[in-house]
Amino acid sequence: MDKARAKAFLGSMVGYINGGSIAMMCSIGHRTGLFDSMAGAPAMTSEALAERAGLNERYVREWLWAMASAAIVDYDADTESFLLPEEHRMLVTRAGGSLNLAAALQSISLLAQVEDDVVEAFQTGAGVPYSKYPNFQDFMAEQSGAKFDAALLDEMIPNIPGATEALAKGARLADLGCGRGHALILLAEAFPNSSFHGFDFSSEAMLSAQSAADERGLTNLTFTECDAAEFTADEPFDFITTFDAIHDQAQPATVLRNIHDALRDGGWYLCVEPKAESTLAENMLDPMAPFTYTMSTMHCMSVSLAGGGEGLGTAWGTQRVIEHLETAGFSNIETRAAPQDRTNTHFVATRAATTA
Repeated sequence: MDKARAKAFLGSMVGYINGGSIAMMCSIGHRTGLFDSMAGAPAMTSEALAERAGLNERYVREWLWAMASAAIVDYDADTESFLLPEEHRMLVTRAGGSLNLAAALQSISLLAQVEDDVVEAFQTGAGVPYSKYPNFQDFMAEQSGAKFDAALLDEMIPNIPGATEALAKGARLADLGCGRGHALILLAEAFPNSSFHGFDFSSEAMLSAQSAADERGLTNLTFTECDAAEFTADEPFDFITTFDAIHDQAQPATVLRNIHDALRDGGWYLCVEPKAESTLAENMLDPMAPFTYTMSTMHCMSVSLAGGGEGLGTAWGTQRVIEHLETAGFSNIETRAAPQDRTNTHFVATRAATTA
């Protein structure tokens, strides 16, 4: 036995134990607003922070000790005070928007709630349906909302050739798997001459989205409950978008073909999917690969399998995305980046104009 390798592995395992623990504490810090309460403030005692945040001091004190031991906040033993360093602020507070990793760390606690179901799925292969994931829709809405606020109008839509100009004049855009419709609300407000149409299988999400649109008085926006595998268009769309929606589908090939057929000739499709390659060897170079494969096992692959689907998984990767797009009939397929959306690859493709 290589004792040095065993010792190094012991260190790694201790790191995983600490990392998993601190992930949960960071999630609590986000949900309770503790990080936000510390942002830009001078060093504070646990009593001062508890009063500022409106929380119980004993819990705040224990949380601060965890944060200090992980070097997420600075600790002054002489004054028993704690400080959130300016260098850490944007990565753990709501001010960081899509950069807020404390918000992302909520996923660890949420996924842990279905561990028993996933363990059973290892035996049966049946998967775990969406209905088993409590509060996951809230989490995804918060995560995607931060990205849309930061990048939708300035980075994502400009990735589609001619989209900004066409939408300003007047065009039809559909978003499939739109969730609570935050992206479409931003688009409908920005481009009043265009019409926007959201589709999602969740009736709850559609009701929430329509209510939000009505509150803003948006008349160029509609939401329809619809399974993506049964999606059709009464009138062709100029643009169709999907954001992190295809890899979860039970029938991704059918969904992509439906999208292709719902576009007008020359219409464009923006397919946003998790940034990954299609082989383990390539993905092992990515420092976020362990998280990606965990998310896939615990959610993305499992919900697809629960529907009797293909189970593409989170890391189905660039090569397989392009293959699926080509099989669906798309052409002019390109990959684009959005600086404010570092975890995804943006694929743009067109429905080729038919020739007489």
